[in-house]
Amino acid sequence: MNNAIKLNIKSPCSEDFNQFKPTAKGGFCATCTKEVIDFSKMNSEDIINYFNTKNTANTCGRFKSEQLTTYQIPVKRSKLSWLTGIGLACLSFFSFGTANAQVKTTENNTIESTSAKDNLTIKGTISDQDGLPLPSATILLEGTSIGTTTDFDGNFEFPQPLKKGDVLQISYVGYEPKKVVIDGKAKAQTIQLNISMDVGSVIMMGKVSSKKLYKSKKD
Repeated sequence: MNNAIKLNIKSPCSEDFNQFKPTAKGGFCATCTKEVIDFSKMNSEDIINYFNTKNTANTCGRFKSEQLTTYQIPVKRSKLSWLTGIGLACLSFFSFGTANAQVKTTENNTIESTSAKDNLTIKGTISDQDGLPLPSATILLEGTSIGTTTDFDGNFEFPQPLKKGDVLQISYVGYEPKKVVIDGKAKAQTIQLNISMDVGSVIMMGKVSSKKLYKSKKD
């Protein structure tokens, strides 16, 4: 059984991920006619599970540079631990029921409040940590291809009205992407956003080389 997985991208791709059609796991590259998995949003456990349980020979991915490393695979739990977990789950049955009821109450409250204010006009300014404007930053409505870019002064106006709960994805080359949730608390129908971007990790994209490493039983 493999004890570790080493990830690498030997030939980085120069395509613009922000121009890809969004998919459930990343974006679709029209040039390669395949899905590019966005691993930059995953944690180490998600990455290990993906490469340890699937045939990943032809995987194309988008990573932060520090994610292209060697991952140690956790040792599977014994059957005793598994049975103990079932016992604990049974003991927590009643507390789970209480928590579940609380979640339902929260969802109902959210549904009632979302209808209170629709058709919000969203305007904003995107800048760096020093307050300098970032022209051509990308602003997309999450889960869609609807969006816009900032002008020379870092200003933008979203092309369609939004409502409470909508999420904007903001990205700029060389900076950490950000998400902004429209809260709908403003009294006016126009919301002004002032967003400062943080310098991010180097992003690499391309066909992923995954090498499974084995440890001798003698070691």
